[in-house]
Amino acid sequence: GHTDSDGSPAANKLLSERRAEAVADAIVAAGIARTQIMATGYGEERPVAANDTPKNKALNRRIEFSATKLVN
Repeated sequence: GHTDSDGSPAANKLLSERRAEAVADAIVAAGIARTQIMATGYGEERPVAANDTPKNKALNRRIEFSATKLVN
């Protein structure tokens, strides 16, 4: 999970971790094993836009999701 730069870095880190865990919980609820999911919170460390406008801040409040095929 990611956040904008509003708030303290510690609060943003916690918020991003909670955001990532909420998505992981939804994926588990859809039937994927929790052992196959990794949730990470980055706080405000990896913005995709400058935090200088409300629109850009909204872009930074996000999660990113990727899926990888497991090979036996």
